Amino acid sequence: MDETSGTGGKIVVFGAGGRVGRAVVAEAAARGLGVTAVVRDPARHPDLAGGGVELVRGDATDAVSVAALSAGHRAAVHASARLDVPSEEHYTATALALLAGLAEAGVGRLVTLGIATTLEGPDGVRLMDAPDFPAAWRAFSQGHVAEFEALTAGAGPGLDWLMVVPPLELDREAEVTGGYRTAVGRVVDGPGRISHADLARAVLDEIEVPRHSRVLLAVAGDL
Repeated sequence: MDETSGTGGKIVVFGAGGRVGRAVVAEAAARGLGVTAVVRDPARHPDLAGGGVELVRGDATDAVSVAALSAGHRAAVHASARLDVPSEEHYTATALALLAGLAEAGVGRLVTLGIATTLEGPDGVRLMDAPDFPAAWRAFSQGHVAEFEALTAGAGPGLDWLMVVPPLELDREAEVTGGYRTAVGRVVDGPGRISHADLARAVLDEIEVPRHSRVLLAVAGDL
């Protein structure tokens, strides 16, 4: 099976221990994809291993680690987050490391997870730019803006990347509908809520059959 196009192959998931990362791992495994689940401390996530999932230690901010763990994989997913490091510092570092490491490993597709506050609302203004938007949330949102800008500026023609952005109501208790709605660069019209499972479905759909490239792809649950 060709691991760079079509179905099958292996994916590597950075930040596999978080809620979104776990959902992506589960969806990939359910589709029969081999998964390398990358976490900072495997001892904290022993339940991730098995069923086609290899649990490994790694660092999404280290290009050498990214390259070593990504070799032989058809695509990568970035779902890591750090609350003990300034947001802009973390997401800039991961973007640069992923760009260099995935290029070294020859991985051609990256799907990274964004945040809804970077999307434009119905008025054409980003949610994070509203006058009454909390400063602390704006600082965290800026990390994802910096990641998007670094990927835009630094990705060569060999890396097809996409930032998938869930709505503000990303809820593991939300109903799993098996579907989702999308919009490019703006908040999806209608109710803005999605389950982790449906978000993971959107991520894996964009890996198996890429339809969007180098944009903010907003997703929300099916109506």
